[in-house]
Amino acid sequence: MIGKTMHRDRQDAPAATGPGPGADVPANSGQGDKMDAFLSSPPPFVGPRFDRLLQQLSESSHALEGTDAWPGKQFDELADAGVLQWSIPEEYGGLTLSPEQLMYGYERMATSCLTTTFVLTQRIGACQRIASSENDEVRQELLPALATGDLFATVGISHLTTSRQHLKQPAVRAEHADGKWILSGTVPWVTGGNRADVIVTGGTCEDGNQLLIALPTDLPGVTCQAPPKLLALNASQTGSVELDRVEVDERNLLAGPVEGVMNRGQGGGAGSVTTSALAVGLTGRAVEELQKEASRRDDLVETVDSLERERDQLRTDLYAVARGDAVGMFAGEIRQRANSLVLRATQAYLAASKGAGFVAGHPAERSVREAMFFLVWSCPQPVLQAALREFACSLDE
Repeated sequence: MIGKTMHRDRQDAPAATGPGPGADVPANSGQGDKMDAFLSSPPPFVGPRFDRLLQQLSESSHALEGTDAWPGKQFDELADAGVLQWSIPEEYGGLTLSPEQLMYGYERMATSCLTTTFVLTQRIGACQRIASSENDEVRQELLPALATGDLFATVGISHLTTSRQHLKQPAVRAEHADGKWILSGTVPWVTGGNRADVIVTGGTCEDGNQLLIALPTDLPGVTCQAPPKLLALNASQTGSVELDRVEVDERNLLAGPVEGVMNRGQGGGAGSVTTSALAVGLTGRAVEELQKEASRRDDLVETVDSLERERDQLRTDLYAVARGDAVGMFAGEIRQRANSLVLRATQAYLAASKGAGFVAGHPAERSVREAMFFLVWSCPQPVLQAALREFACSLDE
């Protein structure tokens, strides 16, 4: 058995059973109606059950500020709403979604609770990498349990794309011996590593080729370090994982060894539209709060209208890129615009909230801190450089 049984806060949690593609579900309501207009086809999960989930996530989001917090209750709610089935093939008990439908789900959920949604993206990223693997044994063993929530998987792959690329030696070294892959080094950023049964991670061989592997966390030599205190999203329990000559059976191999293993298969990654969808979702939360303020203060109307127009255009372009029919537009450009907008929208929310918004625990204060996350989460160098240019821009220019 790969991995170990996931401990859930609710011991008698039933298996989630979500509607399949084409299921007859009620139309969404509220903001969802407006957002649906940007999609080529409505997601199969929209309806009262998903709306209730969004409300539940919003009401409990404030409880995820502590460094010892974890969205266990929230993930029980995701399971009940069928969300844990997303992007797992139907033959394993999952729910197939198009890229734009998945981005829609991410965006709506990020408006309610960024922390829970971020953890979910890492889990779904792991599921996608497993599902796209040619290793049928791993798919059969892991995907059904992931669809029900009986296993929790996450990814630790930033060292293969953006993190620690300046080092002369790879962050994780991989060597093959006696039917096993031996991994040594540090996986720098793993979300929920201390809660995971399986980490989809990788290493670099002596010849420079890379591999991806499903790493059971109960193997000897796997040590999840205590997560550092972050500016925001502490409840994601994101920290490093040390690998001390960990021997992983070669049957756990998902891809490789090949050059640039992260360019193969599914799972998002640096520069994907997943990060932008979450940034647009957080922007939506800030704009909603500003709209409430603007209903009482005429001086805010112009600002809110401008931010809302920019968000709507960005959302249109985001979904166009996700479904692959955007002409002359790429995920990197969407990410640059999303980063800029989420930073400005959340700071506008803080400014409009005045002194009250500067008090720790106020939603505006939390939104500003959360927006900073997009400057460092899977941020490719061109996106970082664009942000630095914007920060350095003089008003006299």
